Amino acid sequence: MAYNKKSWQEKLHTGAAVKVVRCDKKFADIPEGATLVVTTPEVVDAYIRNIPEGSFTPFSQMRADLAATYHADYCCPITAGIFVRIAAEAAFEAYGGGKPIEDVTPFWRMVDPSSPAAKKLSFGAEFLTLMQAKEHLKVKVQSKR
Repeated sequence: MAYNKKSWQEKLHTGAAVKVVRCDKKFADIPEGATLVVTTPEVVDAYIRNIPEGSFTPFSQMRADLAATYHADYCCPITAGIFVRIAAEAAFEAYGGGKPIEDVTPFWRMVDPSSPAAKKLSFGAEFLTLMQAKEHLKVKVQSKR
């Protein structure tokens, strides 16, 4: 049986719904009893698309903003991190397929080239650094929430 690997675009456009759940035990930086929003790749992609040119938004800020948007105490750090990667890989896949850079999700406005997330990207941190330099982004190391 052949396995057909999904493209990053297919992973991005899942049609999944956002869920808000209550944590029944401590999880990452989330205390027991807190509400947790589990977003979708499409929600994270839309968030990144709304970061203004020349601006950098840290992952912690996105999590806080999405939690507030969905009236939750926290945003799941695990799925949000996965979804940032999906958005970045899908954008790079589209760019590699000929889509103009100005028409792809500007993931370089959220992913710090020195972060562990950048090391997981299939295309490496160099592209992030290049795009941030083009936009003259000032990436500041952020403390955790």
